[in-house]
Formats: sequence, structure tokens, C-alpha cells
Amino acid sequence: MDVNIKFLGGARSVTGSKYLLDIGDFRLLLDCGLFQGLKELRQRNWQGLGVEVNTIDAVVLTHAHIDHSGYLPRLCKEGYQNPVYCTEPTAALLELLLPDAAQLQEEEAHYANKKGYSKHNPPLPLYTAEDAQAVFPLLRAQPFDEWSNIHERVKIRYRYAGHILGAAIVEMLIQGDEQQKKLVFSGDLGRYHDPVMYPPVAVEESDILLVESTYGNRKVEKEEVTEQLADLVNRVCRREGVVLIPAFSVGRTQTLLYLLTRLMDEGKIPRLFIYVDSPMAISATYLYKKYRVYHKLKDEDLSHGHDVFNHPQIRYYRTQQASMSLNDLRSPAIIISASGMCTGGRILHHLYHRLPRYEDMVLFVGYQAEGTRGRDLLEGKEMIKIFGEHVPVHAEVAMLPGLSAHADSEELLRWLSNFHSAPKYTFVVHGEAPAAAAMKEQIENRLKWKHVVVPNFMESFRLFDGI
Repeated sequence: MDVNIKFLGGARSVTGSKYLLDIGDFRLLLDCGLFQGLKELRQRNWQGLGVEVNTIDAVVLTHAHIDHSGYLPRLCKEGYQNPVYCTEPTAALLELLLPDAAQLQEEEAHYANKKGYSKHNPPLPLYTAEDAQAVFPLLRAQPFDEWSNIHERVKIRYRYAGHILGAAIVEMLIQGDEQQKKLVFSGDLGRYHDPVMYPPVAVEESDILLVESTYGNRKVEKEEVTEQLADLVNRVCRREGVVLIPAFSVGRTQTLLYLLTRLMDEGKIPRLFIYVDSPMAISATYLYKKYRVYHKLKDEDLSHGHDVFNHPQIRYYRTQQASMSLNDLRSPAIIISASGMCTGGRILHHLYHRLPRYEDMVLFVGYQAEGTRGRDLLEGKEMIKIFGEHVPVHAEVAMLPGLSAHADSEELLRWLSNFHSAPKYTFVVHGEAPAAAAMKEQIENRLKWKHVVVPNFMESFRLFDGI
């Protein structure tokens, strides 16, 4: 039996995570993510997988972030009806994230049609809310740390990855005619000292390894992140400004609420109102209560009177009318809104109103992919295009890298060092080309591993011959 892999996404890019495995007569897709960022990447979403959808027997997801799951509705739109395996918290999060992603697609198409700035006539969404709903009956929630058979020759086990609620490392055992082989995919690895999530579990052996490299060329300084956050908030308060934080609805928003309420209660920042302007973030926050076994927040953090998510200074805004009322806000406050890379959602309306204001600050707390508005702002662009208009950037733009949900280069190497021996092949994925190349070099130089590969988009490899 032969085993092959084809890199349909997440190769020399941080988005579109999709890896096609042919295991004899069984074909599975490892992650099913949406391309984001650069136009040339986003266009790949419209070009199809490059393989017939009806030949895919299963999808195995690492976690719920859209760059790992957001192509699922399109897959279903094209006729996919087989199982989608994931952890239980991931299944719950997908029921929030996928309809939201569909709504953003539909709203953008509607707005483009209204304003006439699309090259397509008429502008169409990649998929609809109905397509997103079609995914849910296919979800097969799996426990952590237990082997599950997904085929007579293939079983998987989910291990804790940190990163966000429900995120997992995938271990896969492949039973050949004569040998058994193991494949491991890191998924997105979390940090070792995250204030909310536990660190990733050590894995000690694998024949084939796929490892992410989002921060493969970056080391995040270990300066106390809460002190940095307090300094930034206090700086904006002194000039009577508003701190606008683009944040992923799952993970970063909950960590921010935990840290900001603690800083207020300890008197390190003023008692400001924190406006959470993201319906999905509000719903996701509830899931952190439901699945509390998967993170560090204990009963005392989530009980009445001390609930960090129901702190008296937090205001949750679900309606569009409530969101619009924040446009006139002029007193010091904090607004947290999605999307985290400023690619869509309510954050665009806040940027439209806040970027021209010298008093305000746009504070980034997570990775900003190439080609996104977030990356443009961090790189110092003086004008940002929003809703077809060029908006001047007068607000202060800051970055707090210590709050990222991704392991940095040293933490990636720390996780890799748990392997007792080098895998037959190590594929460095889910990183822009410079980050992936830097991680490959460090693995070769520091771990002395051979056969470390940075695959190209749509490149194929024979993993095993006649096992």
C-alpha cells in the first residue's frame, strides 16, 4: 500500500491549511481552511481544490479557526457529504464560526454590489449560510487522548495543542500490509506560558511530521505582557483616547478580558468600559465556561461575583445599532471587535471611524498575515482602503506580540525537541516563505534532522512505498 500527500494550502502561506492524504484507496483531507490575505491567495478559494470533492472520504480538523476550517461550507456546496472529525469544543465553535464566515461572505457581496467596486457582475459569496449549515450534520466529535478508527487502516488521536479552545495535534496511525506507520500534524501550537490555555502536549515519535511555522523566524520577548498592556492602555487614557483592539473571537478576546479585568481590579489601569462588539465572541465566551476542563480558568474565575467574563466593566454588544453607537464614543474606553486581521466584520466600521483620530490607538494582539489590512497598518501605511474609500491613518498603531496564540520559534523548537528521533520527513507548513525557511534551517542546525522540506503549493510527495 502506498501513501501520498499533496499540499493544497498552508504551504509557504499562513492560511488555507489543507493537506490531502492518499492512503491506499482511502483519501482524507487534513484541515480544510480558507485562504486569506493577499489577493492571489484569496483567489485560490474560487479555483477549487484541484481534486474531485466526491473522491474525499473524510476530513480531519485540528481546530476551528477559519484558516483551518473555513473552506468546509464550500466543500459541502460542491457535494461533500462524508464525516468531518474534530474535538468536541471545535465542533461547538464551528457552529458559531462557519455561519459567521458565511454571513461575512454574503454581506461583502451585497456591499460590493451596492457600491459597485467588485469586478464580478453580480458579486457572489463564496458560500452562503445554508452551505455552512450543511456542515454540521457531518461533524463527528472525538475525545482527546483516545484512538478512534476512521477507516480499517487508519486511526487518529487528538492531543492538546493549546492555541485556542479545542485545538489539537493530530496523531495518525496507518496500518499497511506489512508495517504500521505514524504521521503527526502539529496543527497550530500554543504558547508555553499562555495565561488561559495549557501548553501543548509533548509527542515523542513519528515517521512523518507536519509542523507549523507561523512564527518560525520570530522570537517573542519574555517581558511581562500584562505590564506592556497596562502601559499601552494608560498611555491612551492620558490623551483621552480609545483603544481599538482587532481580536479573534475565539481565544484572544477571552484572554484580553481576563487580563484587562485583572489590571482594573488591581488598580493598574483605570476602570474603563470594555465594549465587546462581536456577537460571535460573546457566544464563544460562553463556550469557555462550558468546556472549562480545557483551559486554566478555574471555578473561582468563572463563578458569580468573580466571573471575569461578566465583570461590571464589560459591555457586550450584539446588535448593529449598539455597535454603531460606539462611533460617537470620545471618552477613554476599550473596544474589542473582530475580525482579528481586519479582513471583515465590525472591526472595519470601527477602523473607518477611529483611524483618523490622533487620540486613539489600534492595538494588535495576534498574527497579521501578508496582504491583510492588519499587516498594512503594522507596516506603517498612511492610507488604508475600507469600503472602497481611502482612510487616513492618524491613530497610533501598536503591537503586543506576547499575546499571540502561536508558539514562537524557540517554543516550536522546544516542542520538536521532544521527539526521540528525527522523522523520515519533516514538512514545515503554515508559515510565510521566510518564516518556513528559517524554521527549516533551525531544525537542521539545532536538532540535526535531515529530510526537512518546505513544500510548495500543490506539490506532492510519496511518503511510503508499499508498506
